Amino acid sequence: MDQTSTLEKVLRRVAISLVILFFMFPIFWIVLMSFQTNETILRVPPSVIFEPTLSNYVALVTGKLETQAGTLEINFMSNLWNSLFLSAGSVAVGLILGIPAAYAFGRIKFRGSEDIAFTLLSFRFAPPLLVLLPLTIYFQKIGLADTYFGLIWVYQLIVLPLILWIVRGYFEDIPADIEYAYRIAGHSWFSTFRTVALPLAMPGIAAAGLLAFIFAWNNFIFALVLASADKQPVTVGALAFVTASGIQYGQVAAGIVLSILPTLALALYAQRYLVEGLSLGAVKG
Repeated sequence: MDQTSTLEKVLRRVAISLVILFFMFPIFWIVLMSFQTNETILRVPPSVIFEPTLSNYVALVTGKLETQAGTLEINFMSNLWNSLFLSAGSVAVGLILGIPAAYAFGRIKFRGSEDIAFTLLSFRFAPPLLVLLPLTIYFQKIGLADTYFGLIWVYQLIVLPLILWIVRGYFEDIPADIEYAYRIAGHSWFSTFRTVALPLAMPGIAAAGLLAFIFAWNNFIFALVLASADKQPVTVGALAFVTASGIQYGQVAAGIVLSILPTLALALYAQRYLVEGLSLGAVKG
C-alpha cells in the first residue's frame, strides 16, 4: 500500500511538472527571443545558446527601431502608458458604477431584476464589431472620438458586466442577518453598506477588479478603430513591429515581456485577495 501511494505521488508530481512545463515553455521562449537578434531567432535549427543583446529593449525605450530599410520611429512606451491609463481608468469607473449596482442586484429583489442583470451581462457577450459602427458615428457627433474619456467609456462594455456579476455573487454570499443587525442598531443603509458589506466583499471586489484590468489591458479592436496613434494601447501599438522589411521578432518578444510586466506585478501584489476572492462562496453552509 505504501509503495503504491508513493508511486501515485511521484506520478502526480511528474504529471504536474509536465503540465507546468507545457504552459510555461512559450513564455520562457519569448523571454529568450527578447534577448536575440532577428538573425539568431530565425536560425535553423533554433538553439538556446546565443550571445544575448539588449538592443531590442533599447529600441523600445528610445523609440528608434533599426530595420533594413532604415530607422523607424515607434511609440511603444507611449502605448504602454496609454494601456496603463485606459485599463486603470476603466476599472476605476467600473468599480464606482458596478459595486453599488452589484449590491442592489444582490440584496434587492424586484420584478425584472434578473432580466436587467442578464441584459447588462449580454453586453459582454456581444461581438465588438456589432457596436463599433454606431459608436464611431455617435462619438464623432458628441466629440468623444479619439479621446481617453471616450475609450474609457467604451471599455465599460468589457469591464462593467464582469465586475457586476462577479461582485454580485459575493454580496449574495454575505449573510443578510449581519446587515440587519447593524441596521437595527440605528445605522443608515449607506453606513451599513460602507461599514459591513463593503469590507466583507473586498476580496471579491479585488478579484473582480484584477480580472477586469486584465481584460481591459488585452482589448484590441475598440482602440484600433476609435483611437489615433497617440492614444492607442500597447496591443495596437505592437502592429508597428510589422514593417515593410519584415517582422521584427526580437522587438515583438521584448514588447510582449514589457507588456505583461504590469499585469504580472499587479497579480503578484493582489494574489492574496485574488485567491480569497475566487474561493469565496465556494463552500456554502
